[in-house]
Amino acid sequence: MDHSKELLQEYLSDAREAIVYKAQDLNDRLARKPLTPTGTHILGVIHHLAITEYGYFGQCLNRTIDDPYIQNLLDIDDPQTDFLPPAQLSADKIITLYQESTAFADAGIRALPLNAPAEVPWWIRRRHTTLEHLMVHMIAETSRHAGHLDIVREQLDGFVGLRAAAPNLPDYSAAQWAEQYEAIDRLATTKTQE
Repeated sequence: MDHSKELLQEYLSDAREAIVYKAQDLNDRLARKPLTPTGTHILGVIHHLAITEYGYFGQCLNRTIDDPYIQNLLDIDDPQTDFLPPAQLSADKIITLYQESTAFADAGIRALPLNAPAEVPWWIRRRHTTLEHLMVHMIAETSRHAGHLDIVREQLDGFVGLRAAAPNLPDYSAAQWAEQYEAIDRLATTKTQE
C-alpha cells in the first residue's frame, strides 16, 4: 500500500473509531433518543454511515453487495431512510452492521489503487471520480457525523471525548468544566448586551 493510501486509511479508521466510541455503554432507548428538532440520534447516524460505506465503497466502485437489507436501502429514493433504523435492529446489531460495512469498504480499498475509477450517481459535480476522492469524502463525512455524535452523546449523559486512545480533552474536574461553562456564558451575555 502506498504512503498516501495508508495515511487516508489511518484518518478514515480514526474517524470510524470515534463513531463506535460514541455508542458505547448506551441502552437502546438512549441510543435512539432524538436530541435535535430534525431527529438526530446516535443509532440513526451510525445506521446512515453503515449504508453510506456500502454505497461509496460498493455501489460506486461497482462491487457486489450481497446483503439484501443493505441493497434495499441503497435502492430507496428517500434521503432520510438510512437515518431511521428499524426497531427490530438493536443497538448492538446496528453497531455490528456498521463494523461489517467498514470491513467491506476496507476490503475494496485494499484491493484497488487510489486512482481506480468510481462513479457516484447522486453527485452533481465530479460524478466520475476515483477511489482516492471517495476516501477523502468518507473521511469528511464520518468526521462530520462524529462531531454530531459528540454533541448528542454529551446531551444524553455527559459522556465526552474523541476516542478511547485519544480523548482530546483536558482532564478537568466537574467544577472546572462548570467554571469554563460559566465563563463562556458570561462572555456570550456580555457580547449580546453591547
